[in-house]
Amino acid sequence: MGHTASGPAHPAGYRELVTRPLLIWAAVMTTARLPVAIMPLACVFLVREEPGGYALGAFLAAAFTLGEVVGGAILGPRLRPKRVVGQLACGLGGGAVAFAALGMLRGAHPVLLAALAALAGAAPAASPAGLRTLLTTQVPAQLRPRVLSAETMLAYTTSAVGPALVSWLALDFASCAPLWVAALLAFTAAKALRALPMRWETEEAAARTGPSLLRCVLPAWPAYLAGAAALILFALSELALPALIEECGAPIGWVGLMLTMQSGFAVLGAMVYGLRRWPGDPQRQGLVLVLGIAGCVVSAALGHCLAAIVAALSVAGLLYAGAQVTRHMAVRERLEPAALAAGYSVMGAIAAIGYALGATLAGAMLSSTTPTFTLLTGVSVACVLIFIGALGDRRRRDPPTQEFAAPDQEEPRVPRQALGGSPDTARTHHDP
Repeated sequence: MGHTASGPAHPAGYRELVTRPLLIWAAVMTTARLPVAIMPLACVFLVREEPGGYALGAFLAAAFTLGEVVGGAILGPRLRPKRVVGQLACGLGGGAVAFAALGMLRGAHPVLLAALAALAGAAPAASPAGLRTLLTTQVPAQLRPRVLSAETMLAYTTSAVGPALVSWLALDFASCAPLWVAALLAFTAAKALRALPMRWETEEAAARTGPSLLRCVLPAWPAYLAGAAALILFALSELALPALIEECGAPIGWVGLMLTMQSGFAVLGAMVYGLRRWPGDPQRQGLVLVLGIAGCVVSAALGHCLAAIVAALSVAGLLYAGAQVTRHMAVRERLEPAALAAGYSVMGAIAAIGYALGATLAGAMLSSTTPTFTLLTGVSVACVLIFIGALGDRRRRDPPTQEFAAPDQEEPRVPRQALGGSPDTARTHHDP
């Protein structure tokens, strides 16, 4: 990669990302992601007044996440450059139907509710990987850490809105209202995909399936395990929080506010992570951050007071965002460009398995034991995955790529028009 700048290098500012194509992409991504941010807590509020409601709500959230696993694993690798917009629109439309049906059939048999929750997770599961690939293939290489940090800020802003929206709709209107809003948002996102000015710029080789594709996505497996561990912790902190709050004697209405606050700190964490370079490569950074999150969950479990829970969730929010960015960058470092969409889908599917495992633990244990013991058990499982990922990364350590060059190296400045111009032009200037 050529270096033409004449001063000390510094990361490109976020202002370089404020272009019309990326702003349109951000609007579509926000509309597509908000239903996912709404769904887990919406499941809890939907059935919490029923006998065993908290456990049933956690199992519905687990079914939703398992649907995301299956949908991401099956649909993500089958996205095609020429049909990606139509494929994503169909998935979001199917999700909208499932969200609406789940809200309408609140009193149905739990098996039917779980099936609808799984369908709501599976149908739009390829959307995050598809939209992220659309995003990262349109920016020069040295802007990818910055643009992924911005994407994470957007994701956690959406996550901050989701719990507050669920609490307001469920408590002030009806327990099924959050699911109706999720259905409307998913349908809107399906229609808005047509407004995207960008198209998938990749080779048809990216559409490969079968064993060869599996071999292509395997090199990033330590990042996949780190994602699963982080989502186990996230699921536990989200789904066990209502019971933990009630155990402390605080009003249940605090739940939405505290999760919104956690997501707000995550936005701040993503911004801070993207403003500078940090020691180590993305995989090592991610392992340190996930261990920090585990420590925060332990602190929340053992604090036994509202102040301790608030403090632990705030610090965990700061660390979640950086951990998410490092996973995305680690996958991009490890995989060939043609395997990126499949790699992001596999990462999402395995992370969703982590969330489902955390949700299943919460559902199985909250009905028979304390929230504190539930959280500590989940942290133990997450730490096992962190340890395995650290061992695997140590055995196959590769030199850092030039995207994470040392701070004393120089990087070329990026013309603003490259962000809205053709990908070929961007590659000419910034690829080896």
